[in-house]
Amino acid sequence: MVSREHEPEGEGYERIDQYDPALIERISGHYGQILEAIGEDPQREGLKRTPERVAKAVQYLTHGYDLDPAAILRSALFTEEYSQMVLVKDIEVYSMCEHHMLPFFGKAHVAYVPNGRIVGLSKVPRVVDAFARRLQVQERLTNEIRDCLQDTLQPHGVAVVIEASHLCMQMRGIQKQNSVTTTSAFTGIFLSDNRTRDEFIKLISAKLH
Repeated sequence: MVSREHEPEGEGYERIDQYDPALIERISGHYGQILEAIGEDPQREGLKRTPERVAKAVQYLTHGYDLDPAAILRSALFTEEYSQMVLVKDIEVYSMCEHHMLPFFGKAHVAYVPNGRIVGLSKVPRVVDAFARRLQVQERLTNEIRDCLQDTLQPHGVAVVIEASHLCMQMRGIQKQNSVTTTSAFTGIFLSDNRTRDEFIKLISAKLH
């Protein structure tokens, strides 16, 4: 069973969140114990609903496990004899590092060269989000996006670059505030043709908008 929370967000807009009540109860119980373990009082005013809030946040931030990225692409496939690069750049990425469960965030740039089929442009960011909303490492996230597009669209090639900042590096550990991690993954023509790959790199580096 999934409950629906309605929360007014301003004129003409209403946010609707969906949660599994049983899962929220289980997760919030554990977070109540964590608060006690670090020396806090879960019953004080500011923390009374914190375990529930965190449980809902965790469920939302990991809802990608319930999504099928390939099905997202298949829902909007079209036959089209377009054979030049299709690039969706500056896709916002928000994910959770599986090692410390701290956020990492940044931008993804995804391109493919069609082979008789194109996909609705909005589906590419949805695929990125479906994989990002799981416990992740950036390297695997990059490969998963690449492989999903390659396997589903069967294009001439796919290119994915992700640039992200990791709070596990900035808030703890080495504490390097300005570090950015870049990962890339390519298939097909982006591996075999230097001109295509160079065009992709030039386009994602340019400020065209």
